[in-house]
Amino acid sequence: MAQYVAIIEDADPDSVSLWFPDLPGCISGGDDLEEALENAPEALAFFAQELTADGRQLPPPRTLDELKADPDFADDLGKHTAVLIEWPPRDASE
Repeated sequence: MAQYVAIIEDADPDSVSLWFPDLPGCISGGDDLEEALENAPEALAFFAQELTADGRQLPPPRTLDELKADPDFADDLGKHTAVLIEWPPRDASE
């Protein structure tokens, strides 16, 4: 099962957002961290659906170490919390 790195940002005292460095434009959010994390697989699913409609696939996820070595994301990783989001998500009955 793949795991995409997501960057969590406390954008506002009343909301939390997260975004995926490997998936430009794929974002999730919520009123708190728990809600933002719960919404993340749905954001990934929607993003994957849009790519599929365009005849493309999700790119393979990079590891946290690979992202740390990328100067475009190293600063963000130092300022914010990173989490791993499984894709595809596990079935709740498993």
